[in-house]
Amino acid sequence: MQLLYWLENIRTPFLDTFFSLITHLGSETLFIVLGIVVFWCISKNSGYYLMTVGFFGTLVNQFLKLICRVPRPWVRDPNFTIVESARADATGYSFPSGHTQSVTTVLGCTARMLRSWAVRIVLMVLIALTAISRMYLGVHTPADVGVSLIAGTIMVFAFYPLFAHADEKPAPMYASMAALLVLSIAYVIFCEVHAWPADMDPENMAHGIENGYLLMGSSAALLLSCYLERRYIRFEVKASLPVQILKVVIGLALVMVIKEGTKPVLNLIFHGHPIARAIRYFLMVMFAACVWPLTFKYFGKKRT
Repeated sequence: MQLLYWLENIRTPFLDTFFSLITHLGSETLFIVLGIVVFWCISKNSGYYLMTVGFFGTLVNQFLKLICRVPRPWVRDPNFTIVESARADATGYSFPSGHTQSVTTVLGCTARMLRSWAVRIVLMVLIALTAISRMYLGVHTPADVGVSLIAGTIMVFAFYPLFAHADEKPAPMYASMAALLVLSIAYVIFCEVHAWPADMDPENMAHGIENGYLLMGSSAALLLSCYLERRYIRFEVKASLPVQILKVVIGLALVMVIKEGTKPVLNLIFHGHPIARAIRYFLMVMFAACVWPLTFKYFGKKRT
């Protein structure tokens, strides 16, 4: 807490705004946008790599949150204050940091795929700034962000060889996706049947279970869509710049429509049960990976 108190003492309106913006690099939005852009426009295998590592990172993060049940800094020390704008996104338990985990896996995978050291350095700086932002805003401790940085970095390097040569040897890629699905299902079952202590915070518990169903639906769609795309669809990622922009802008808009538009309907059908979230994210991934790519050949001539 000493470091957090020091950061609290140096807060200024400018730094509050700066770190409030930086911290959004660890949000779900960046993961969705970057994963889709890489998959549609740069490399399908790289897209699978980024999404698989991102989902694995979230799974590990959520499991540790519920097992360790570490309260947020301001709960542990009522005298400590946070930057209020960060409170809304500071859901769930504190350890480890979900934002730090997300930015480490997403930008870490991107850095691992690129060959430019200049870009890699920029991405690493952004990862570090995001980790610092979580502490500056007062929503995480050094232990929270440190474990997330280490865990995320390990996954970035451990999974890369499984996807680097997936065109010649797809089995390791399929195996990693299948493992993700099995572990996601196991996590959901564990959350539903485990005898949690009486002092378990219900809001944190609900958040962990909802994310488990999200991962289950997403990982099932990732594995199925990978098989269908490689066997039947085989879309081409290369295209002229205007075509790339067009398919990304329209495609992302449609993904967001599915994400938000199906939410009230599915919640109504399933009476608010988290299975609705699993179905919603299953539909999102299937659309992004299989349905929308079917239209790419109609957008214009492929770039040679």
